[in-house]
Amino acid sequence: MITMDDIIREGHPTLRAVAKEVPIPPTEEDVKLGEEMMEFLKNSQDPVKAEELQLRGGVGLAAPQLDISKRIIAVHVPSLDPEKPESGLSTVMYNPKVLSHSVQQACLGEGEGCLSVDREVPGYVVRAARITVSYYDAQGNKQKVRLKNYNAIVVQHEIDHINGVMFYDHIDEKTPFTLDDGVLVIE
Repeated sequence: MITMDDIIREGHPTLRAVAKEVPIPPTEEDVKLGEEMMEFLKNSQDPVKAEELQLRGGVGLAAPQLDISKRIIAVHVPSLDPEKPESGLSTVMYNPKVLSHSVQQACLGEGEGCLSVDREVPGYVVRAARITVSYYDAQGNKQKVRLKNYNAIVVQHEIDHINGVMFYDHIDEKTPFTLDDGVLVIE
């Protein structure tokens, strides 16, 4: 079971390396890793388990954060709308790639956080508001999904991890809270 002790922190060289593609279909080891990453996210969002296991809440996790330089990400974004549970996103992606993105940009009003960063980093992280992503599932089937707003931001954050990019690399150091016209701020 993955715990906070397994997650490497900023400054570790694996977080700055471009991760290697995994074979398709994924190996048993890679499938098991994906399942454990998903289990961590679900546990981290369960108030009782999170407290018991001392987990920080997370909606995404990338293999490099576990010091495993592989292109595997897990995302578990619960639906905020009880009427539409399908508006959440819960999947493990092997070798994900952004195929296209919108001109429209978006950011989270509260900024972004990261399980590998133990400090607050103030500022807007501007990303594409909508993306189309291709990836392989645990069975080796190619998938393509269109994501927007919060789900798109979460997946871009995790894909950054497999490319050696940290969220704060996107923050303008001189003017962290300045946005261009038309950037969608998601509260």
